[in-house]
Amino acid sequence: MRRPIPTYGLSLVDPFLLVDEMGPVDYGPGEAVGAPDHPHRGFETVTYMLEGEGQHEDSAGNRGVIGPGAVQWMTAGSGLVHSELPSEHFRERGGRMHGFQIWVNLPRDKKLVPPRYQEIPAQQIPVARSEDGRARAKVIAGEVFGVRAVIDTHTPISYHDWTLDPGADITLPVASDANVCVYVFQGTAHVGADARVVDDGQLALLGSGEAVRLATPAQGGGARLLLLAGRPLREPVARHGPFVMNTREELEQAFADFEAGRMGRIERTRD
Repeated sequence: MRRPIPTYGLSLVDPFLLVDEMGPVDYGPGEAVGAPDHPHRGFETVTYMLEGEGQHEDSAGNRGVIGPGAVQWMTAGSGLVHSELPSEHFRERGGRMHGFQIWVNLPRDKKLVPPRYQEIPAQQIPVARSEDGRARAKVIAGEVFGVRAVIDTHTPISYHDWTLDPGADITLPVASDANVCVYVFQGTAHVGADARVVDDGQLALLGSGEAVRLATPAQGGGARLLLLAGRPLREPVARHGPFVMNTREELEQAFADFEAGRMGRIERTRD
């Protein structure tokens, strides 16, 4: 697991609360692990699988399987109990697991919206390309080069998975009031007007402006990276474990509701 947000000295990049890169890790048969029953309230979790296969279920009766290239956008909102595990098939045979989970904060007036799922298979994630074809993006949220994501978001953000071939050089418009960060998870990219070198496993925070430049050297192996951009909510953040609210009192209420069973429990049936 690599976790560029939060880390020492960087608690969040408003409205992004957490960025986890899960793997890549190779599991043998019976070795794969996940996150069994746990609650959420007050934000959204975005699971993006690159390799492997996961299954989920929750206290609202939702369940499904997430395969390579798929996205699950879960709005926890008012709260539920959620389970995220490798699929039974994957646990039995093993294999490589690689993906991301990102937490996106919800504004105060949407903290308690009803829970919602958007599950998009890989073939439905739109792809944008630069004119020369050297840069390609899977557009998970937002819009780029006229290609708009199919996912609806409560908090306006951009979430792109960019593949940059050697010699790629693109400039993308961004809102002047957005917080923008770039996380490189393969190769090396040159980011920003000063072409700052960002290596595999590094997160770059960009300053103010209305565009971001992404490039790779002509001689090299290219790069793959996430671009995340969003207008900051600029609201108080009270967080503890799986709950993200605005005040300590709201956090305490979330704990009380969970302990009292008001977020439900996952009902499982036996064959």
